[in-house]
This record gives sequence, structure tokens and C-alpha cells, in this order.
Amino acid sequence: MPVLFGAAYYHEYRGFMQLADDLDLMAEAGFTVIRVGESVWSTWEPSNGEFDLEWLRPVLDGAHERGIAVVLGTPTYAVPPWLARQYPEISGQRATGQPIPWGARQEVDFTHPAFRFHAERVIRAVAGRYATHPAVIGFQVDNEPGLELLHNEGVFQRFADDLRRRYGTVERLNEEWGLVYWSHRLSTWADLWRPDGNAQPQYELAWRRFQARQTDEFIAWQAAIVREYASGAHFITTCIAYDRPAVDDRAVTESLDVTAGNAYYVMQDGLALPDARTPTQTWTTDGVWALYLTGDRMYSSKQAPFLVTETNASSIGFSWDSRPAYDGQWRQAAWALVSRGARMIEYWHWHTLPFGTETYWGGILPHSGRPGRTYRELARLGAELAQAGDLLDGLVPDADVAIVIDLPSRWIMQKYPALSHPDGSPDERAYQGLVEPFYRGAFDAGLQTRVLHAGQLPAVASEFPVLIAAGLYLADDETLDWLHAYAQAGGHLILGPRTGYADEEARARPDRMPARLAAAAGVWYDEFSNLRAPIEVVADPEQLPGAGGATATRWIDGLIAEGATILATYQHPHFGRWPAVTTNQVGRGRITYVGTVPDQRLAAAILRWANAGRVRAWSNLPESVTCTGATTGDGRRVRFLHNWSFAAARVTAPVDCHDALTNKPIPGGSEIELGSWDVRILVEDPGSGIR
Repeated sequence: MPVLFGAAYYHEYRGFMQLADDLDLMAEAGFTVIRVGESVWSTWEPSNGEFDLEWLRPVLDGAHERGIAVVLGTPTYAVPPWLARQYPEISGQRATGQPIPWGARQEVDFTHPAFRFHAERVIRAVAGRYATHPAVIGFQVDNEPGLELLHNEGVFQRFADDLRRRYGTVERLNEEWGLVYWSHRLSTWADLWRPDGNAQPQYELAWRRFQARQTDEFIAWQAAIVREYASGAHFITTCIAYDRPAVDDRAVTESLDVTAGNAYYVMQDGLALPDARTPTQTWTTDGVWALYLTGDRMYSSKQAPFLVTETNASSIGFSWDSRPAYDGQWRQAAWALVSRGARMIEYWHWHTLPFGTETYWGGILPHSGRPGRTYRELARLGAELAQAGDLLDGLVPDADVAIVIDLPSRWIMQKYPALSHPDGSPDERAYQGLVEPFYRGAFDAGLQTRVLHAGQLPAVASEFPVLIAAGLYLADDETLDWLHAYAQAGGHLILGPRTGYADEEARARPDRMPARLAAAAGVWYDEFSNLRAPIEVVADPEQLPGAGGATATRWIDGLIAEGATILATYQHPHFGRWPAVTTNQVGRGRITYVGTVPDQRLAAAILRWANAGRVRAWSNLPESVTCTGATTGDGRRVRFLHNWSFAAARVTAPVDCHDALTNKPIPGGSEIELGSWDVRILVEDPGSGIR
């Protein structure tokens, strides 16, 4: 089926009756889906036990009449005031005994029985009323789960029970957590202290894992209720905000049919190439490489295609940060996400709100409600997606390299960061600071990346010729031994700082580092240092071409080469004693160790070198142009050409192909014109493509 295309639609927010006009405009723009209902529990249930379920029927009826499908949301993340007033015990606590102030959303302890009673009642009312409506194709349970780390009494007591089940006795917990330190040994389970003042890494890791499991269970609970009403034709999902502190996307999607989530990004010059910036990433990504990482990150949850439930309609953010896209950038971003596996592009949202917290989070329609530039740009995209039709069904994105991610390593580094800011203060995004430079290096080298959770390694990683493991701080013996076996069998394993330093309990390993891999890597270290300023890296251009002018940033491992070949060193009176990059043959493969956080130039050079010798047909592109590839469900090869610039660009087609949107043939050797912020979708003729 074609890629779904549409927006979140909140007719209940409009304040004036424009339903027919709205739906007509959607149909004219090529909309095929809208998301409704997830944010207004107080509209579904204005007072305790009194339901108003019919207000949505005209929306669903009108959408169905125009061939627009509907994803129906359960409203459990936005609790009505009457529920908070009548049941104050459901308030969530960010700290023990301190309720979250009311006035935003997700302020509740979603594990509390009183909340669950009322949540189940409204879920059943909504799903029971509309599951059989012909417009409904799927359900979204809750929205952006995992916002809070809940400190409520019931949550803490379940945490203690969970520890009892896992460890059995306090004696074993004392031993596993090293609680002899600072006199933290427990004499009884009643001695377990609250998380508020905790300073022990092992406790922190267990607490964060437990919090994520609470979110998993909550979403699975909702999904199970909805399945009682849904048919086999419906899908069930939730909308994931990937930076939430209490969500493990791999685990939370196990109970769901498909991954769905947010893809917010900085527009305008944030999408320009070339790009020498290193901006801080937040819930909005900044940079073309980071937009692609968003898509690859969403694909990673289930190692399968995904739905974009929310992405920029216009300026996304608060009133002081309005930067709507340049002409062409909406379709660029959408096609980039499609190229990495998106099967739905849904904008947040249809109309800009005249009230509320998100008054300046721009919708497709401005405050006037009249179609403008955003609407026209998206209507163009809608026509293109319709023209592409079933071509993109079953699309599997290409991947030249794979990169490992690990949420427990990220969680522990949020409290105990490995990296600092330039002023020496702790960087809560230290984990991303260790991992993302390698992803960006692959992107800058013109490579495509598959993101893998550590738990997915045995199932899929052997498919990839190059595997990057950086920042994998927490790793059990089995994972480290698997990495060794991957290289032994012919893979190229690239290790980065902090990988394998601690075990699954966040205990530093009593090994020469990298633990269980040092002998195979031909290099070890026992000393490391943070860097306040970059240090020049010197590389032999024949061994590591393209690394001239590169620097080491933020971190250095004091590597001692014992058998490994040194590829690069530091130009520094102290750190110059240690190599920056080494490589060693292992069985049929090799292990390369990068002992620093590489800058853009160094990371790209390493990844180009690691992929040298692999034939790439679409290469030597202008610096503003990217080319990503994928294979369709029926085996056709598709290329997505993007020009991320105001200036036009030309690309020479290396093979015979045709334009998927115009069906015009493009002979091999001919020039392809790319205008300002342009995209071309090309299908290679059978037998002519080279990966």
C-alpha cells in the first residue's frame, strides 16, 4: 500500500465549525490518514462516569466519505481536572512525597489502581464505540510515554519487591551491588533507601531499568484492552518520544504491531549541506545527518518499517524559536524518512492553536485557518506520495555499516557522565556524545547505517560488514564474546571509548581494557583522560587517507599497542605517547580501536577506510547532495537523491534508471538536475544497479 500521509487533527480545538472545509482541504492535499482523540479525556468524559462519545462521529464519518483513514488515540496521557481533584492520590511524584504540580500533562502515577480503573473505563468506552467504524485503521495507546521517573510510595514498594525477586536475599544484593562501600550493607529489605539521595551506580541502574519496565507494562496493558475490540485489520501502536527518561523503545514495542514516533528537526539552515557545525541535539534534531539518525533510530525499535506520528508542520517549538521550512524542505525531510523505512508521514498538526501551551507550535494551517505556503508545499508532497503508490511497499533501507546502541549505558551516563562540557560541568548527553560522532562519520563518508540495540546483535548484526560499538559501557560477557566472534568470522569491528568497561551491574571490570577484547584487538589501556580542548591527530595518508587536519575531542584512552598496527597518533607532548587509532587482524576479520571521540574529519576518514574496496555506484557527489538506497518488497532498487542547498546541483547517473514520479527514463551517463532543496526518487533498471 502507499505511504500514509496526513496530520493530527483536533476538531475539538477549533472553536468554530469548519469540519467540512477542513476535510475537503485535506482530501485536496492528498491526505490519506488523520490521528484523533488522544489528548482530550475531559471531552470524552466531562465528569466522573458521564461520557460524551458522539462528538467524534462527524469527524470519522466525514473522513471516511473522503477516503481518509483514521488512527484513534486513547486519551490516557492527559488526565481531566475532575479526576485529579477527586483522586489526589494518583498524582505522580518526581521526588518522594512531592507531587508533580498540576497544569501540564502526564502528571499522574499511571501505575496507581485508581488511575487504572478510570483509564480502563475510558479506553473501553472509546474503543468500544468506534472500533467498528470503517474509517478506523489503527489505535494509538497513550502518547509519548515515559516522561517521568515516578517516586510514589507504591512504585518504590514494587521496586523493592522486584529486587527481592531478582536477587532473593539482601546478602546477595549486598554482594552484587558492592554495598560494603560507604556502609550501605542492608540487614533487611526494609533498609533499602529511597532513590532521591542515592549515589550508588548499581542502585541507579536498577531503578532506571525498573522505571522503563513500568512504562512497558502500562503500554502493554492498554494494548491488551484495545485488542479486545480491534479486528485483525487494525494495528496498535503508541507515539514514542525517543528522549523520554523512562522508555525503552525496543521493549515497549514488543506488545505493539508497529513502531511509531516523533521526528522533529530544526528547519531552514539546520538542513543545509555542507555542514561543519556540531550543534547540541535535543528532542529536535539539528543537521541532515541527525534527521537520518532519527529515521534509523525508529527503524531500530523493531528492525522494521515504522510510522511517523508527529513531525514538523511549521515552526515547532516555543514562541522564541520560530523557523518554518524553506520551500522544498518539507518534501526533503519526508522523503528522507521514507528512504529509511517510514510508512506514514503525519504532521503535527492540522491547524495552529489559538490557545494553550502550544499556541506557537505551527500547524499546516496558520492561525487564520486559511491555507498558505505550508499547505501548498505539503499538497505537493501528497501528490508525490500518491504518484509513488505501491512502489515503496516493503522497502528495506540499505546499510553499509551497523552501530550498536544501549539504553542502560545511556541511563547510567545520565547520572554518571563520562564526558563534560567545555567548562568542566557534567554532560548528561555523554552517551550520545560518544556514539553520535561515529554515526555522523558514516554519514559524512556517504555511508548508510543500521542502528541496532545491543540485545538485537546475535539476530542481525552478522549481516553487516562493519559494526561500530562505542559507548557500550555496560556489557555482559556474552555480548563481548559475541563481538569477538563477529570479528573472528570476518566482520570489521570498530570499538570506541568506554565499550565493555563495566558489566551488566555497572561494576567496573577488573580487566585490561577493552575487557575480553584487548588481546584480539592487539591493544589495551588502563589510563584515560577527559579533554577540555581538541588535540591534533596525525595519520599516515596511505594508511588512513582523508584524516589530514583531524582532531581528537573530549576523551583519550591511553592505548598500548601489543600487536596492533597504529593508524593515527596525537600531536601533543603528553598524549603523543599513545596511539589514537589502531587496527588488528582477527581470524578472517579485524578489530579497529578508536581511542578518542573523533571529530567529523577523523570519523569520516575511519569509516571511508573501513569500507574501502566496496564498489559504490552513486558516489563522487556534490557536497550538498546525498544519495540513499533501498530495496522494495518486489526487489527493485530505489535511490533517493537530495540536494540540501539553495544552489542547484547536477549528478551523473551511473546506471540506467527512471524517475519514479514522472516515469521518465534516465540513461546511464546522463546528468540529473537537482534544484534548490530538491529531491528525486529514481528506480534503477533491472540488472544495472550496484549497491
